[in-house]
Amino acid sequence: MKVNPITPSFKQAIVIPSNNKKEGFLEKFHTAAKNSADMTDTILVPRTIFKGYLGIMAGTTLMTAGGLLGQKMAKTSKVLSLSGLLASLYGTYAFVRPFIIKDAPGVETKKV
Repeated sequence: MKVNPITPSFKQAIVIPSNNKKEGFLEKFHTAAKNSADMTDTILVPRTIFKGYLGIMAGTTLMTAGGLLGQKMAKTSKVLSLSGLLASLYGTYAFVRPFIIKDAPGVETKKV
């Protein structure tokens, strides 16, 4: 049995379309992405969850500032710590409200 040799041709002419337009920063990611849905796939999140993140972050920052002031400015430290505690409590409530209360709008999975 005779086997024919395979001779690949690596010198084929590859035509690359030349675009005179400049690609923006995001377009470079879109062209390099293997699955274009990775760049455009989003989940719509209710504002209350976003407010929850902001409340938790702001509360943590205020409590840290109140703790750093400590004995030097006692009244300001207490005010900052109390406001940080309240901001964190509101953030926690706003974050979990759509998941706990059944009537609250949850995480939307369809684009409007």
